[in-house]
Amino acid sequence: MPYMERSGDVFVLYLGTEGERDEENAFNPRWLDETEALLDEVEASQGPAALVTTAVGKFYSTGLDTVWVAQNLGQLNSYMDRVHALFARLLTFPMATVAAMPGHTFGGGAILATAHDHQVMRGDRGFFCLPGITVGISYTPGVLELLTARLPGRAVHAALTSGRRYGGTDALAHGLVDELAAGDDVLAKAVGRAQGLVHTRGRTLGEIKGSLYAGAVAALRTPSASLETQEAAVTAQG
Repeated sequence: MPYMERSGDVFVLYLGTEGERDEENAFNPRWLDETEALLDEVEASQGPAALVTTAVGKFYSTGLDTVWVAQNLGQLNSYMDRVHALFARLLTFPMATVAAMPGHTFGGGAILATAHDHQVMRGDRGFFCLPGITVGISYTPGVLELLTARLPGRAVHAALTSGRRYGGTDALAHGLVDELAAGDDVLAKAVGRAQGLVHTRGRTLGEIKGSLYAGAVAALRTPSASLETQEAAVTAQG
């Protein structure tokens, strides 16, 4: 489960269990509970601050917990609403956010990283990938709004329609991440970038982000059940 450390004024939120190096850090309900609680703790702090999310081992995150979803289809709408709420929260977080990506960053994990202000990716290992096209899963309107708001248009089109796996050099060249680092330097570079932005923490930053990404936030906060109702109505009319 996620845990947190602190480096100066920077909160470092690890997406996986302490000491475990091969976890995929997928978003199951317990993971969401723990992550939300840690973000509450960060927001309740006082003074200059910034947030870095990271992991150890081969994965940053693979996103949705497909095993849990397959076993709990009746809870899919409420589950997706929680995932979308997490994306929206990070997109408008009232302090600088940096994703430190030491390994594979797939699907919902890639979307989570993109919701941060900045991304630092390991250059010699791991892939950034939006694999929906290859596994037959589309993307919700909120996710598409987030990706198109945060990533270059032609790059996000290529990533979504090809399912291509981008190594660090390609991800940087296509504007999917901001910076590369070698090996164990990923976290240090991310913390350094975040430390330089701790003075921006506050309500004004949250308001600026909220205005910049108003369309994405509104779409992410639209309940999944209402999307299903709208789709059914359009199908019936067709």
